[in-house]
Amino acid sequence: MTEDVRLRRGRGSLGFSFFVQGVTFALLVTRIPAIQDQYGISDGLLPAFLAAVPILAGVASVATEHLVKRVAPSVVLRWAQPLVLLALLGVGAGDQMWHVAVALGAFGFSVGALDASMNMLGVSLQRAYGRSIMLGFHASYSLGGIVGASAAWAGAHWHLGLFSSYLPAVVVLLPLAVLGSRYYVDRRETAGGLPDTEKGLGAGGFKLLLPLCLVMACAYIGDSTVSNWSAKYLQDVLGGSEQLATVPYNVYMVTTLIGRSVGDLGVRRFGAVAVVRGGTLVAALGFGVVAVAPGAWTGMLGFTLLGIGLCVIVPQTFAAAGRLFPGASADTAIARLNIFNYVGFLVGAPLVGGLGDAWSYRGAMLVPMVLVSVTLFHARSFGSDGARYGVGHERPRVVDVGRGGNEV
Repeated sequence: MTEDVRLRRGRGSLGFSFFVQGVTFALLVTRIPAIQDQYGISDGLLPAFLAAVPILAGVASVATEHLVKRVAPSVVLRWAQPLVLLALLGVGAGDQMWHVAVALGAFGFSVGALDASMNMLGVSLQRAYGRSIMLGFHASYSLGGIVGASAAWAGAHWHLGLFSSYLPAVVVLLPLAVLGSRYYVDRRETAGGLPDTEKGLGAGGFKLLLPLCLVMACAYIGDSTVSNWSAKYLQDVLGGSEQLATVPYNVYMVTTLIGRSVGDLGVRRFGAVAVVRGGTLVAALGFGVVAVAPGAWTGMLGFTLLGIGLCVIVPQTFAAAGRLFPGASADTAIARLNIFNYVGFLVGAPLVGGLGDAWSYRGAMLVPMVLVSVTLFHARSFGSDGARYGVGHERPRVVDVGRGGNEV
């Protein structure tokens, strides 16, 4: 098999892995009320269950940092993805409180290893390609999220039990994910790259990573605000109907998919710094529109802007970590950066909810606006302004996989 075919297959298989994870996560989070009903989880106890998932995922991300020093990230992903799918099925299969506690614990721990290893492979594959492809992987995740949310809606509409709702997805996706995992492509040295021993991630290296960690946390605070509060905000604050209140998150997911689908072209043309700055400004504008919206349809416009703006930040944050720490150090940087994904998820929902109850939900929407805007002060961490592609290791477009030769 020629090297360019190998890389194309690796890109396709990893993109499918992102898609599967998008479906899986959407099936879980969109059926939380059904999970609560099935196991008799009280409103007071529900936050503890929900918080346990990202906490365990963060622990697993730290464990993955050390694990990939012994085994390849592809091996971790090859085992983690089936475990995530089986854990999802386990959530729907039980009938006692300890059943769902074990299943959610397994889901959280395996999803942390999956997220870390999946983005490690994405960053290393982008390095091998020599051009921006990271947003495309996350576009696959967004597409999976839309498919999963639609499947969850169908399950709820037809009054299917959780197990019956989850089983078709697991039966279809698990063997395909296992088959696709045969084609993962691990990190390898490329032209212009540093050997693994030349650049580490000690105290000085982690200082370089801190701005990206802050950006990651703030981006996920913004994302969790939309996923947790958009429906309530549109209905209770902006006076929308119950049916209309379900639309903002779907609009957010669709615009996220569109933005990520074309985002790599923007990075190649204008550079990562310009794309991240533009996305940050659009996201901040979106929160501002939501905060001052006089009615539901204006609020919908704000959530649309949020999808367009926020969608580029997280993939480019992972890519920037790969630029700062080439070689094996990139795996360590991505595992640590991935922790702040869960930090933002944990902080976002209670932060906005607490401020909304104590002050006002309109005012609360200004807080994620300010936090997301912090990215503007750290945009230089995403690459040089003068670099066409915005990432130092990316090479001119003429060096492109599938267009002759083995120049990768």
